[in-house]
Amino acid sequence: MRTATVENQVRQIVADFNAGRFSQAKSLCETGLQKDRSDPTLNHLFAAILFATGDAARANIHVEISLAGMPDNAPGQLLAGRIARSLGDFNRAIFHLGRAAILSANVEILLEQARTFDAAGDRSRAVGAWRALNRANPASPEAAARLGRILFEDGSPDDAAAVLEGVAAIDRSPSIWFDLGLVRQDLHELAGAAEAYRKALEQRPDDAEAAVNLGIVLQDMGDMDDAIAAYRTAYSLRPDTLGAIAMSLTSAPRGQLWLDRQALQRTLKS
Repeated sequence: MRTATVENQVRQIVADFNAGRFSQAKSLCETGLQKDRSDPTLNHLFAAILFATGDAARANIHVEISLAGMPDNAPGQLLAGRIARSLGDFNRAIFHLGRAAILSANVEILLEQARTFDAAGDRSRAVGAWRALNRANPASPEAAARLGRILFEDGSPDDAAAVLEGVAAIDRSPSIWFDLGLVRQDLHELAGAAEAYRKALEQRPDDAEAAVNLGIVLQDMGDMDDAIAAYRTAYSLRPDTLGAIAMSLTSAPRGQLWLDRQALQRTLKS
């Protein structure tokens, strides 16, 4: 039976860990484990501290000791899954996260499962996991971003748009705005695509690719002055965008003919 002293020690370890006092928390864990090396709670806490401080290999040893004593502990299974994934042991990570989901289904576990399937290159199960997480939490920017990109890559721009639009505008990251621009552009919603690329650039002004795409969309809309301005931004950020800009200017329906590459460079620099 756990003594009051050990319970107080555990509470102090948790308080130190949550406050970022990892050295104190680690020292208390080590003191407790000297008295009982198989204590599941102390091993779980020690594993969490080691993992948080970058020692995944040792964390893995202690989380397994913890699970040997508490196999039905969902937080322990979740921690074991995260540690295993960080070590590149995807099969074991998937196993532990699967156990965690059976014991306590929640969005945090769904998120870790989706990340793990992605990291393992298991696209089919990753799509299912991201879909499940998106259903459970449609406002999750990470779930929407990943699922939206996968749907777009798989040739389902309408579905991708629905997922990406489900994230509140205030919560959209530059990458979500960029992907939304791609989707809207693919659906020929040019004004919406231009808005999305502009939002991406507002949040990430050094995104040369977003600037190029904005130029292409504005060019397709017939707004050549603003298109050239966007191309200038892209070229100033990354001169190697010149080829993409030249191709867009000469191939688009409303493009311009540039026979002299140096003339185009001068225009973009002006």
